[in-house]
Amino acid sequence: MITWFYLFIAIVAEVIATSTLPATQSFTKFWPSVVVVSGYGTAIYFLTLTLKAIPVGIAYAVWSGVGVALVALIGWLVLGQKLDTPAMIGLAFIVTGVLTIHLFSGNAPA
Repeated sequence: MITWFYLFIAIVAEVIATSTLPATQSFTKFWPSVVVVSGYGTAIYFLTLTLKAIPVGIAYAVWSGVGVALVALIGWLVLGQKLDTPAMIGLAFIVTGVLTIHLFSGNAPA
């Protein structure tokens, strides 16, 4: 169970870092840049901890899939970016894929 918590931390750190990228203004703003670098460093560290118990393909699929969906949601809710119908359908497929892996794959630990 702790492994999934590590993966959750990795996802949250990556989402914070990615969502902060525009504020760095091409890494010319110090504090947003610190948040981005720290966030990605934290994300990679905790992702490596998950690999002790979860196969890399499963861990990366969940990490990237949930991260994509959350970043798109933050972009829509916080950054005012538009999500059209095809984008929402695509995101639904990503979330469905992640849930399928988590719920039905014999390779994903409980």
